Amino acid sequence: MCILRGCGYKTDKRYKNICFKGEIFMDKLQFIIPGKPEYLTMVRLAISSVAVTAGFDLDAAEDVKTAVSEACKNVSCHGFDGFSDKYEVVCNVEKGKIEIIVKDDCDSHTLQKIAKPCQNCPKEGDLGIYVIQTLMNEVEFGRAEDGHKSIRMVKNL
Repeated sequence: MCILRGCGYKTDKRYKNICFKGEIFMDKLQFIIPGKPEYLTMVRLAISSVAVTAGFDLDAAEDVKTAVSEACKNVSCHGFDGFSDKYEVVCNVEKGKIEIIVKDDCDSHTLQKIAKPCQNCPKEGDLGIYVIQTLMNEVEFGRAEDGHKSIRMVKNL
């Protein structure tokens, strides 16, 4: 049964966000990003495009882009260990809001840094965390059972 909208129609098991009535409730975009810092520009452009497509004005799209950029840095950078080999960015776009989850998706941190520790590494009380919390409506920091970091952010229209 369709729980998301409460319309009472059965949901298609293959596509959890589509009911038999044929209405789409949520678009999901998923990116798996190499941990190299130079790919951050691509993530920023993609997220900005998703936010504008979802109906956010340019200022709000810029806020989302900045918060996601800070979250990617926080999740992918591991102090003296190096950068994550890869991380994942998941966007769930619903009417009136966008939810973005950035999570570490690697088992090793083999990508070398030029400077150790790098100057972009988050520290205790880091300004990037404050920026994320200021720009987004909801923010959750967490760790999965495997120890991988994740940040869940929501921005409402």
